[in-house]
Amino acid sequence: MTSTQVTGGRANQKQRTRRAIVEATRRLASTGAEISMSAVAREALVSEATAYRYFPDLATLLREADEGTWPRPAEALAPVAGSDDPVERIGYAAEVLFRGVLANQGAVRAMISASVTKPPGAAARPGHRFGLIDYALTPLDGTLGRTDPGALAQLRRDLAVVMGAEALFTLMDLCGLPPEEAIASGVRTAQTVTRAAVLAATGAS
Repeated sequence: MTSTQVTGGRANQKQRTRRAIVEATRRLASTGAEISMSAVAREALVSEATAYRYFPDLATLLREADEGTWPRPAEALAPVAGSDDPVERIGYAAEVLFRGVLANQGAVRAMISASVTKPPGAAARPGHRFGLIDYALTPLDGTLGRTDPGALAQLRRDLAVVMGAEALFTLMDLCGLPPEEAIASGVRTAQTVTRAAVLAATGAS
């Protein structure tokens, strides 16, 4: 066996190990189980030290495991693509987001925890909410976006607060709502915020 073959074999083994760790993370995420580096290592059948050799921290691993697992905004909001009503569109976007969070809550909770303990890394979190919000509010680009772009930017920020995993977990963990009621409450809040912004802009024009 040549040195090139040995080097190539090692590289392939490293790729397989890295892929096994990422796939193990995705499997755990799909179950809603609590995710830690040790849990991932057990699922991937590697040592925790090995997992850390490939990923310096859990947040880095979670970001890579998240890549490609969520549909693009246009795909996710295809059922309301024909609607020009931003309230309807944002309600659908909120439900898509909350159900995605719920389906992967183990990974999402772990990512939030990592962001809280290391704030500089928060900006690197997957920002699924932002793409959904922007796409849902597309009908406002030619109206509110032209007459009062500041108001549209503020609406996006307001929705970023109420359309997120933190909001869903607050409703479930602190308010004690079961998941379906929490999702419905979050959807109503997103729609209420959007409706109020549209009405305010209409009244001011």
